[in-house]
Amino acid sequence: MDNSSKIDPLGFREYDARWLYPEKINSEGIKSVGKGFGSQIIKKIKKPRVAVGHDYRSYSEEVKKNFIDGLISTGCNVEDIGLCLSPTVYFSQFDLNTDAVAMITASHNENGWTGIKMGIEKGLTHCLDEMKELKEIVLNKQFTEGKGNYKKIENYKNKYIDYLSKNKITKKLKVVAACGNGTAGIFAPQILKNIGCEVIELDCNLDFNFPKYNPNPEDMKMLNEIAKCVKENNADVGFGFDGDGDRVGVIDNKGNEIFADKIGLLIARNISENNKNTKFIVDVKSTGLFEKDETLKRNGCKTIYWKTGHSYIKRKVNEEKAIAGFEKSGHFFFNEPLGLGYDDGINSAIQICKLLNNNDKTINELVENLPKTFQSPTMGPYCKDEEKYKVIEEVTAKINQIKNDGKKIDGQSIVSILTVNGIRFGLQDGSWGLIRASSNKPSLVVVTESSTSDNRKKEIFYFIDRLLQETGKIGEYDQKI
Repeated sequence: MDNSSKIDPLGFREYDARWLYPEKINSEGIKSVGKGFGSQIIKKIKKPRVAVGHDYRSYSEEVKKNFIDGLISTGCNVEDIGLCLSPTVYFSQFDLNTDAVAMITASHNENGWTGIKMGIEKGLTHCLDEMKELKEIVLNKQFTEGKGNYKKIENYKNKYIDYLSKNKITKKLKVVAACGNGTAGIFAPQILKNIGCEVIELDCNLDFNFPKYNPNPEDMKMLNEIAKCVKENNADVGFGFDGDGDRVGVIDNKGNEIFADKIGLLIARNISENNKNTKFIVDVKSTGLFEKDETLKRNGCKTIYWKTGHSYIKRKVNEEKAIAGFEKSGHFFFNEPLGLGYDDGINSAIQICKLLNNNDKTINELVENLPKTFQSPTMGPYCKDEEKYKVIEEVTAKINQIKNDGKKIDGQSIVSILTVNGIRFGLQDGSWGLIRASSNKPSLVVVTESSTSDNRKKEIFYFIDRLLQETGKIGEYDQKI
C-alpha cells in the first residue's frame, strides 16, 4: 500500500482548504495538513487544546480521523465535538475555551469535495496570510513533533442548540426550514421551534448524496423549492441553510427570493435603532443601498465595503468593532450582544425572526419599502485557478482605461472604482458591476445591480461578459441572466 502523501497545492484557498477526495488529496495528505495546522498552533501556544468537528458527508469522519492523527502527532490535545456545523465549532472555542478550532467540511460544494475551516484567534478563521503559512509548512514538511491526546465530547450539539434557543420571540411565526439534506437538518428546525416558531421542514433528513440539489442558498433550484413550500403553507418566511450551516438564504412570504444583502440592510436598520453610531461591514458583492440609507444615516451608522469571504468580513468586523457584517452569499456576522462575531446561518435566521417580531409588516412589505434596485444573481463563469487572477488584472486595466477615456456603459460614465477585491465599478446613477476571482472554486464571480432598470442591470452584465470573453480564458457560466 502506498503511504505517500498526495496534496494538490491549489487546495489551499484564500480562507479555507478544499479538495476533491481522494483524487486531489489522500488520507496521508489530510494527515499532513493536520500536522501543518498543529505546528502552526504550537508556534503560538504551548500544549494547545483544539476543538474539531465534522459535517455529514460519507467520508468526513475518515477525513477527520486522519486530520486529528496529524494534530496529535505535533503535541496538540484534541477535543472532538463530533457531527456538527461550522458555527458549532466556532461556538465551542468560546464555550470550551480551546486554543484553536478546525471543522472538516466542504460546505455546499458538490459531493466528492472535502475541506477544512480552521482558526486560532477566537471567533476568527484563517485568512490569506495564515493559509500561505500553512501551505508552506505542509508542502515543506516543517512539522513540529510531540505527543498530544484525544478526548471525545459526547452530545456537544445540545449545548449549541441550548445556546441559540435562548433567543425567544413572542410573535407566532410560521417558517420553512430548508436544509438541502445537509447537516443543518439536525439543528435548524429544532432551534427555530425552541425560540417560538412553527416550523415546516423541507429536506431536513440527512443524505450525503444531496439527492435534490446542493445545500447552497445561492442555488436557484434550492430557492425555488423553498418558494413553493412557503406559498403552499402560507408561511411568514422561508430559510435555506447551506451544507455546514454558516449561511442562510431567505424567501419572503410571497415566495420571492430576497438577496442576503437586502436582508442585511433590513437587519442593520433594525439593529441601528438601539445601537447608534455603530459600523456595519458589507462585502463588495452587496447592494449600493447601504451607502445612502436614511435610517442608517439618521442613527449615525457607517458602512464599510470590504473583501468578499467569511474570513475577511469576520476580521474586519472584529477590527472595526462593528456590530454586524453582511455578505451577499448569506454569511452574516453579529458581534456582542447579538453574537460572538462569527458567521452562523441559524443565528442569522433568528435575527430575521426578531426583525419580524419587532414589526407589524410582513417581510415582503419591509423589502418593498426599500428603494427598488434590480440585482443579478451571483454568476460564476469557469476560469482555471492558475489563470483567474491574471484575468482579473487584465479586466481591471481595461475598465480603468474605459473610465479614463470617458467611454460609457448604457449611456452612463464610470464614476467610481473599488479594487479592494477584484474590481467594482460604479456608474453615475448608482448602478454598478463587479468581477472578482472566486476564492474556493476555479471560477470568477460576476454581480451587477442597477438602481434604474432591469435592462441596465443586463447591459452592465453584457459589458462585463464581452470583456471576459475577449480574454479567451472563460468557460461556461453556472447560471446567468
